[in-house]
Amino acid sequence: MKRISAAVRNKARKIKLLLVDVDGVLTDGRIIFDSRGTETKEFDVRDGLGIVLLKRSGIEVGFVTSRSSAIVSQRARELGVALVRQGVATKLDAYREIKAASGLRDAEIACAGDDLMDLGILRRCGLAIAVADASGEVLKAADYVTRAGGGRGAVREIAELLLKAQGKWRQVVASYL
Repeated sequence: MKRISAAVRNKARKIKLLLVDVDGVLTDGRIIFDSRGTETKEFDVRDGLGIVLLKRSGIEVGFVTSRSSAIVSQRARELGVALVRQGVATKLDAYREIKAASGLRDAEIACAGDDLMDLGILRRCGLAIAVADASGEVLKAADYVTRAGGGRGAVREIAELLLKAQGKWRQVVASYL
């Protein structure tokens, strides 16, 4: 089990919104096209449950991605994620818009990313999270680095981090007993 620093736990206690990148965080970063040009992505079911658990526990989740894909919209609908920004040229602009609309402070927002376009929001938010297979610059900018890679349970790991730091994890587990 990975030891989590007191500084990260303190930041995680304040989080009310988790913003995640899609390609490379919710997926392993591969984008697959068939011979007809149809795009496919793979999502980890554990990440999906982590998102559902966060939402049930009062922590909102949003997707912020530079690309646009119907698959992302479908996945968001399946998970009840209403906050979706696709095709954003600058993620920091999307972050600022979401922050202003939500009324949250930077300290109440966590962001998870994997590559250079995530650096702006990672440096701004209250808890910066990198997936294990993120680029070196993102790893350096992160407060917390997941053990799991993107699309392989990293978001579930983040969900557990936030829920445990906020004292909600036992109640979540008890709901399944």
